[in-house]
Amino acid sequence: MARSILENGPSTAVILGERLGLTPAGIRRHLDLLISDGILEAREPHQALLRGRGRPSKVFVMTDSGREQFEHSYDDLAVAALKFMSAQSGEHLVKAFAQSRADDIERKASVAIAKRANKSEALATFLTDQGYAASVESRPLGEQLCQHHCPIAHVAAEFPQLCEAETEALSRILGTHVQRLATIAHGDGVCTTYIPKREKSTAGKART
Repeated sequence: MARSILENGPSTAVILGERLGLTPAGIRRHLDLLISDGILEAREPHQALLRGRGRPSKVFVMTDSGREQFEHSYDDLAVAALKFMSAQSGEHLVKAFAQSRADDIERKASVAIAKRANKSEALATFLTDQGYAASVESRPLGEQLCQHHCPIAHVAAEFPQLCEAETEALSRILGTHVQRLATIAHGDGVCTTYIPKREKSTAGKART
């Protein structure tokens, strides 16, 4: 139903029912759920759409939050744009874009975790706020950063430079070498990044 509105524009319950072959009761039930989830909202119809007499039926439109549920359309546009950039100006421009994006992530994340004791947990919180649904799991020799969602997975599948630059940014943010073990862009269920334990400095002991 949400996709029907996205593709066809604001629609009344009657039009949705006719388009999707659902009963009025079924339409109303789904509409109520989509509105409560913030995906759709009801509005008064545009003046140009008013016809005849009687109380005009409300139309249902996609919210900004709802549009984010259909990110693949934006992915297709991004892939097309990067392919055009690569064809017109060469591979180096795509790499420069990936680096610029990674630099932006690094700059924002560094500020977000600056005053936090546990850098890994703070980074996971920052990434979650950015739409990555991230968490940290302990491992015998370090930690594993898990990103359960990737907002750019379909784009990164076409342009791995985005993943590579992002991984390098994570390493700089944490101040240690990290290793990507799996990525959603390559068909894995989750992006996993291994963060080894930092070795305590022995410089002081050496001087002693």
